[in-house]
Amino acid sequence: MHETTRISRAVAALAFLLAPALSHAADNASTGAPVASIRSAPAQSGASRLDDYKDPDLWGRIRSGYAIPDLDNALVTRNTQWYVSRPDYLARTAGRASLYLYHVVSELEKRGMPTELALLPVIESAFNPQALSTANASGLWQFVPGTGKDFNLKQNMFKDERRGVLASTDAALTYLQRLYTMFGDWQLALAAYNWGEGNVQRAIKRNQALGKPTDFDSLSDLMPAETRNYVPKLQAVKNIIANPGQYGISLPNIENSPYFTQVDKTSDIDVAIAAQLAEMSVDEFKALNPQFKKPVITGEETKILLPKQNAEKFHINLSQWGRALSTWTTHKITGAKESIATLASKFHTTPEVIRQANNIPAQSRLKTGSTILVPKTSASTGDIAESVMDSAVVSFEADHRNRTSNKYSGTSRFKPRNGHTHKR
Repeated sequence: MHETTRISRAVAALAFLLAPALSHAADNASTGAPVASIRSAPAQSGASRLDDYKDPDLWGRIRSGYAIPDLDNALVTRNTQWYVSRPDYLARTAGRASLYLYHVVSELEKRGMPTELALLPVIESAFNPQALSTANASGLWQFVPGTGKDFNLKQNMFKDERRGVLASTDAALTYLQRLYTMFGDWQLALAAYNWGEGNVQRAIKRNQALGKPTDFDSLSDLMPAETRNYVPKLQAVKNIIANPGQYGISLPNIENSPYFTQVDKTSDIDVAIAAQLAEMSVDEFKALNPQFKKPVITGEETKILLPKQNAEKFHINLSQWGRALSTWTTHKITGAKESIATLASKFHTTPEVIRQANNIPAQSRLKTGSTILVPKTSASTGDIAESVMDSAVVSFEADHRNRTSNKYSGTSRFKPRNGHTHKR
C-alpha cells in the first residue's frame, strides 16, 4: 500500500471513530428497499484461505466466505431500508471498521467460521470500541462485565479488555463457537448471543411442546424486539455488502492486508509517550488501544497495537529515548487528612491533574482505602505492581452530602439497567 493511502485511511478512520454514532431505529424504519439474494457458501479452512487468498479487496474476501443460511422476511427488508437510507452512517461505520476488519476476518478464517460474522460489530457497536450500552455492555462486541469475566477479559482500574481489539475478538468468536455447538444453527447462535442461551433454549422447548418448528423465524414471536431484529439486521448488512451497487451504496476500499501489528512493551509507559514514540497523535493511538483507561499503560505482558510503519518508528525512537517512559505511580489513601489539595502539593502537581487522571468529580473527596494515580516524584520509582493493578479501587464521596458515594472497582460487577436484553 502506498504510504499516502495508508495515512489517508488512518486519518479518515480516526475521524469516523470520533464521530457520534447514530441511534438504531430499525424497529420503526419504513419498508421498501429490495433484498438481495445471497447464496450461502461453505466456510473454507483457515490455512488455505490465509495462504492462497489473492483478492485485494477485503469486502470481496468477506463475501466469499458467507456461510450462514439467508433469511428473507419483512424485518430483513425493513432493516435493509434503514441502512440504505443512511449512507453517511454506513460510511462512518466502514471507516472505523477499516482499522479492525482484517484482523477479525483472519481470526474467523483460522477457526473455519462464516466470514459474515465479521459484520456483527456493525450491529453491536457500529465498530466503535468505545461504545457503551445502557446495560454497560462495552466494546466492538458489546460484552457486559460479568460475561467478559467469564471469557477472561480483564477489567480493572487500568484497563478494560472488553474494549481491546485482540482480546474481545477472541472472546466473542469463542463464545459464538460455543453457542453454535450448543444449537447447531448459526441464526439461533446469534439470537443466543443477543438474548442469552437460556432464553433461546426455553423458547425452543416451548415450541417443541406445541409441535411447532424451532428455527429462528418460527421462534421470533417469542423474542423481544431487539433479538427479533438481530439476525435480520445482520442479513441486511450482508445483503448490502454482497451487492452495494444494487442499493446505491459505495463502500470505501479496505485493502486485504493487516492494518496493525503487535508491539511488546517491557515496562510501564505513558500513553502520551507511546504515541510520541510512534509518531502518532494520542487519539490515533487510542483508536487502536482503547482498552487502556489511564494515562499510563501498565503490565509486563501487555501489548500495544500500531500500524506497521509506526511500529518501526516506535522501535527506532525508543532506542534513542534515554528518559523515563512512565511519569505515573500509585498512592493509597490512608486517612481523611489526605485531601486532593494536599496530595497535589505532595506530588508537585495540581488538583485538576489528580482529578482528571482518576475521574474524580469536582466537589468530591477521596475515601480512605482508595488507590489513585499520582505523578512520580522520583525517577527511581518502579513500575506499578500487578497486584496493585488487580485490586485498586477508587472511592469518593461528595463533600456536602451525607453518605453519597460513587465507587470504581476492578472487581465489581455491574448489573444491566433499563431491561436491556444483552446477556454478554
